[in-house]
Amino acid sequence: MTKTHKGPELLGRKAALPASPDEAELDLVANPHPSETYLVRFVAPEFTSLCPVTGQPDFAHIVIDYAPAEWLVESKSLKLYLSSYRNHGAFHEDCTLRIAKDLVAALAPRWLRIGGYWYPRGGIPIDVFWQTGAPPQGLWLPDQGVPSYRGRG
Repeated sequence: MTKTHKGPELLGRKAALPASPDEAELDLVANPHPSETYLVRFVAPEFTSLCPVTGQPDFAHIVIDYAPAEWLVESKSLKLYLSSYRNHGAFHEDCTLRIAKDLVAALAPRWLRIGGYWYPRGGIPIDVFWQTGAPPQGLWLPDQGVPSYRGRG
């Protein structure tokens, strides 16, 4: 479980890159509009992790959408958390779902979905999708905007 802070502990100060997701910390800030149903989107187009078998780097475009309840995740802490996967060995499915489940555990959002659009390794791109359930009624839910992999052609 990723450590959380209620309040911006990392914002405004120098913070080292965590060595792994287990060492990462997420800062939570109070949602100024907890009674509203709205979507927050974070996009990490240059996410990296390591293959747990070969140690070779894997690359992904990660899109995180969530409908907050009482808490928001502070963006600097999320950036550091996502960067902590850089030297972490795990399969695509594990990375994608762990990110989502760590955020759900920290935020208790009304709803969350993640799209992990992984670049090909061995000629096969892997896309991983997960969500907590049906989105809340009335939530504007735009497309994640990441086209299917088409190669260089």
